[in-house]
Amino acid sequence: MFWAWAGVPLGTYTIVEQFNIALQVQPQMLAFLSLITWIQCYYYEHHWSLPKALAVVIPIGSLMAGIEVGLILALREGKRNGTEWPITLMAVLAAVFLALGVLRHYWDIYQHRTVRGISFLFVGLDALGDLTSLISVLFQPSLDVLGLVIYGTELLLWIGVFACGGYYNLTPWVRGKMMKNGKRGTTQERPDNITQHDMPSSTSVFRTTSGHSMELRTRTRAVEGEP
Repeated sequence: MFWAWAGVPLGTYTIVEQFNIALQVQPQMLAFLSLITWIQCYYYEHHWSLPKALAVVIPIGSLMAGIEVGLILALREGKRNGTEWPITLMAVLAAVFLALGVLRHYWDIYQHRTVRGISFLFVGLDALGDLTSLISVLFQPSLDVLGLVIYGTELLLWIGVFACGGYYNLTPWVRGKMMKNGKRGTTQERPDNITQHDMPSSTSVFRTTSGHSMELRTRTRAVEGEP
């Protein structure tokens, strides 16, 4: 939902500042896809009916679109009159909402000392999107510092998630593999710094929560003698 709402100020900013077409379309795609993903959580995890899900997501999406259109018209008029601070506010709000969507993972990492419930493939693709957006801003007719801040903030946060994944997930995983192969001694004990819990975790670096849960269900069925 943070990312869905980030599309409103980001879309307003890129359109009012006349960024290239790709950067103007990107926030609309971000808001739409994030909103669809958000409502799917309620549809699949909370077992909402399709009519109920649509009755919730359509008004929210319409409200977002209406707010963005209104902001674009108002900020264009303000810019013609020499009022620039609302445009700066849109850039700040976009950066804040994008950052909040990533920072929730940092809190989870801090609590559990592992990177869990997140696809590193997704992280890589999102970080690559921020990088290409940064490059696109650099090739604008005039350099937009606020645009660099917006995309640069999220890119740095994703790089931090990668770093945490390497420290908490990849390193212990590699050590465990090396110990299993006899390359790090004969002891079969797990290293002390490997997080031991039954919570969904991407302990193999590329494992997602859903994959881990599916594996647990498969093991449970095998133990109980189910097919």
